[in-house]
Amino acid sequence: MQRPLAAILLTAAALFLAACSTALAEDTSSPTTPTGVTAASGSARTVHVMWSAATDDRAVTAYEVYQQGRKVKDLPATTLMTDIVNLTPATPYTFTVRARDAAGNRSPHSAAVPATTLTATAEDRTPPTTPGSLRAAPDGGHAATLTWTPARDDTEVTAYDVYQADTRVHTVPGTATTARLTGLRPGTIYSFTVRARDAAENSSPDSAPADLTTARAPGAAPDTAPTDIEATATKDGITLSWTPPRTGAVVREHQLYLNEKFATTIIWGAEPPLGRATYTFTVPDPPGTRYSVKLRARLPDGTWGDFSAQRTVVVI
Repeated sequence: MQRPLAAILLTAAALFLAACSTALAEDTSSPTTPTGVTAASGSARTVHVMWSAATDDRAVTAYEVYQQGRKVKDLPATTLMTDIVNLTPATPYTFTVRARDAAGNRSPHSAAVPATTLTATAEDRTPPTTPGSLRAAPDGGHAATLTWTPARDDTEVTAYDVYQADTRVHTVPGTATTARLTGLRPGTIYSFTVRARDAAENSSPDSAPADLTTARAPGAAPDTAPTDIEATATKDGITLSWTPPRTGAVVREHQLYLNEKFATTIIWGAEPPLGRATYTFTVPDPPGTRYSVKLRARLPDGTWGDFSAQRTVVVI
């Protein structure tokens, strides 16, 4: 007698779940202890905690952040930093981090790191000036070093926040003018900006962007990303200009991405421009809206090449 399809599917699902449960039950190995834990206070009520990734015989699935021995954050494995907020001004704290896997195994606590929140000040609404002369230098295929000139503030610059494609990826104390970033991918274009922050959480405008390309892996294909991309907001919309990649043939098409999502394909009906290309498009959002913009070109073999560095532009 033939069994109904629904019964077969339910049986298969039950067997799959049982196999997963057995596999998890057999996993008794804990992840390694997170290292490189730092804690820095950027304001009277906030501490920024960062750490390096732990490893596991299967996979790290989460990180737990502890304040004075009490868990205050539960974060996905892709997150290696967090802000601890609503703290008391001028107060010392200690923080540790633990890694966790899918079976619930936890690593030992990391070394405890101290941080003291800043003293509360009178109401301050003046942001720092923009950090200057940002430079980015690759360090092999997985790291980079950023340097900049200091910002100024009417009270004090307490932190510098590093952004990659409009997402904060690192924070250093206000006395620092350099940052080393790790965990990058080989042969990839990155665009970084830096903002200065004061004790009242006022942030400066973005610095000018600094682009870099990490070293490509041995035997990797040549870079095919558009270069020297610029994005400018005008009364007519957003104007992009860039240099198409050298592919051995004329580049006739580019894809435009806004906020990491495909927006449109730019196609020249006649001969494409020689040298730099320019494209202007309108956006429906009100002034003050931020956009992240990047491009990639169609290659002679019909595939799409590497993405350009990303630019952030604010609608006017």
